[in-house]
Amino acid sequence: MAVETESRSVTIATLDGSCDAFVAHPEGDGPHPAVLFYMDAIGLRPVLEDMARELASHGYYVLVPNLFYRSGPAPVVEATDLSTPERRAEFFGKVMPLVHALTPDLALRDAEGYLDFLAAQDRAGSGPVGLTGYCMGGVLSLRTAARFPDRVAAAASFHGGHLATEAPDSPHRAAGDVRAELYFGHASEDDSMNAEHISRLETALDAAGVTYRSEVYPDTIHGFTMADTAAYSEAGLARHWEALLDLFARTLKQA
Repeated sequence: MAVETESRSVTIATLDGSCDAFVAHPEGDGPHPAVLFYMDAIGLRPVLEDMARELASHGYYVLVPNLFYRSGPAPVVEATDLSTPERRAEFFGKVMPLVHALTPDLALRDAEGYLDFLAAQDRAGSGPVGLTGYCMGGVLSLRTAARFPDRVAAAASFHGGHLATEAPDSPHRAAGDVRAELYFGHASEDDSMNAEHISRLETALDAAGVTYRSEVYPDTIHGFTMADTAAYSEAGLARHWEALLDLFARTLKQA
């Protein structure tokens, strides 16, 4: 049953500066199981804050960091209108350099700081955390689960792209380090994570003995959970919540 929530902006000290972030959690003292929520490439914005509040209303302490904090506070790139191909091309022309600048080494160094922040919060539980990530955040969810196996109980990726490429540092190559239970919600139309990529990912997870579910959401495209974009699928978002809440209820609340 959903409960009332509190939310606020916070600042997290990292090795490279100050990261602005958003926190949501149930009203009251807690503690509540902690969740690190990884944004998509569009960035920390109201729709993600609403999603964090929704997740928090089910009993979780949720942290959403601005992953692009090295370039300034959110919104680092203003996304006022992505309804036309021209506007999307202009926006992503500005955003993609920020995505590429966030190397795996930098992202995982930041991840340790985010996990440390959660561990220090009185209202957040002391046990292993949950992760959920969207688009580029799905990649970071898998990478973080592999890098910090003792600190992550569950990790989800929704329309995560480039999870299983031929690159030497492709996220799927670290499957053997994962101890968390994983969930993947793929878009049915996504060049960044097509059927070949999904098969490669699942083969690696099977070989590593990872507990996971990998599902393709019909009639969806990359970005389907984001209600402020043209990719949005109401049915896809609803199915995402069902899967995510099921994952966390089994792995975090029991822990």
